[in-house]
Amino acid sequence: MQNLPIGIQTFNEIITNNYLYIDKTEVFAKLLNRGKYFFLSRPRRFGKSLLVSTLKEIFRGNKELFKNLYIYDEYDWNEKYPVIHLSMSNLKGTENLTSVYESAYLMLETNAIENGISLKKYDNPAIMFSKLISELSKINKVVVLIDEYDKPIVDHLTQNDVCKRNINFLRDFYSVLKDYDEHIKFCLLTGVSKFSKVSVFSGLNNLYDITLDRNFSTICGITQEEIDKYFDDRLPAIANEYNITVNELKQKIKEWYNGYSWDGKNKLYNPFSILSFFSSFKFDNYWFSSGTPTFLIEKYRESKTVIEDIKEFKIGSTFFDQSEIDIIDFRPLLFQTGYLTVKEYDFINNIYTLGYPNKEVKDAFLSFIAATFVEKSPGI
Repeated sequence: MQNLPIGIQTFNEIITNNYLYIDKTEVFAKLLNRGKYFFLSRPRRFGKSLLVSTLKEIFRGNKELFKNLYIYDEYDWNEKYPVIHLSMSNLKGTENLTSVYESAYLMLETNAIENGISLKKYDNPAIMFSKLISELSKINKVVVLIDEYDKPIVDHLTQNDVCKRNINFLRDFYSVLKDYDEHIKFCLLTGVSKFSKVSVFSGLNNLYDITLDRNFSTICGITQEEIDKYFDDRLPAIANEYNITVNELKQKIKEWYNGYSWDGKNKLYNPFSILSFFSSFKFDNYWFSSGTPTFLIEKYRESKTVIEDIKEFKIGSTFFDQSEIDIIDFRPLLFQTGYLTVKEYDFINNIYTLGYPNKEVKDAFLSFIAATFVEKSPGI
């Protein structure tokens, strides 16, 4: 029985160390054949970084890592591309612009070294980024993978000046992508938020948002079919531990951890929670306990929402796009951060029904909010 890759986000490490890997490469193959510039929003600990890491190995042409996976026989491995892989969580000291610059310089220099070139340091990271793309394009067209594009923003949502300054920095930095379009083979940016997408990418209007695209609704997360395929051999021992049948156990697991959806049809398990459960044999609030963002609590205070008001409700598609940092509706923020999900989608009228995804999130969130705020404010 393979070990469970709890917290491991590097595809190469999972494969070479014989950890369990749930094959998502059929969905990845669809993405590679769909276009060039993509954006994906998913909550924390939902597999975004592993997605980016897997794509990195595909574009580098490391075919043998994908043996026995769907894409092994479905991809042209003869072409290899230089890959720029940036995780914006590595922008340290984002309260200070000088620290932001230095962190960006280090990331870009690291990518240059990994691709076998040397890169001069320029006055602005955006210039250095453009030079990196330009130099690597001499090898072949460049793949750009940016994980947690919004981390320097969401970490400072309660610090308005810092937040806006970081938005301006990122807007300048990301604008390079459009300027160097002819040198780029493929580009994907992932993050938690969508409210900052419009303002940050104001110059990158060719970015296709696949967040709610039904073709990619299962690109991150674990489906029921994948639970049955990859975890079936673990269920009897756990059922025996709880003195219940396997079917009863599966229903209980579904109640606790299933229910995330971005199309109202395909339901998903949070990878972190389900892997933690199969490791410990214990029903617990794994994802919620791994960290509730401070900014979410602050925005809850500002919203004056009564906890009883956060229940299933219907909205139109414009609900999901908020570009103003100063004025943020608390409920879209709950959706983006994973505390609400799509329960149903009315295709004819383009109406979404949102609600809590499962028992883990609902129980933990309500109890946390109740404990944090003694006084209830008027509802909105």
